[in-house]
Amino acid sequence: MSIQGMLKELSNAETMFNRSTECFAESDSSFRIAPGTRTVAHQVAHAAHTVEWFVAGAFDPKGFDTDWAAQEAKTEKVKSLAEARAWLARAFDSARKTIGAKSDGDMAMPIAAGEVMGGAPRLAVVSGIVDHTAHHRGYLAACARAAGKVPAMPYA
Repeated sequence: MSIQGMLKELSNAETMFNRSTECFAESDSSFRIAPGTRTVAHQVAHAAHTVEWFVAGAFDPKGFDTDWAAQEAKTEKVKSLAEARAWLARAFDSARKTIGAKSDGDMAMPIAAGEVMGGAPRLAVVSGIVDHTAHHRGYLAACARAAGKVPAMPYA
């Protein structure tokens, strides 16, 4: 996939995530589908953080940070949906800037060895981001329905 193709995939993932979660208002920030699950704000913050995590891991000589407790702690602090949405926008913008500044050769280089995508070409993180955000927008669509809302079709 070309750099331009990767940038388009990232933009499409962001648009679909936003479209399918636009039914939520700030007052829904603390809604959770069941006790012990992430709130709406936390879900969006987690998606934002993970966009950053994928990009960082692709280019870090040590590979991906797999301190899962520390990763979760970063997103648990977010209580506001507006704050989480702003983080998501910044994360996608940063991902596009980082990847847009790379060459096809840079993106074909292998990710450092490790338990997450070790040895895969760096461009694989774009698919990871797309898949991960799709997973969380699907979960958020279930949250929306549980809250009596109707999520928009993401593929408009």
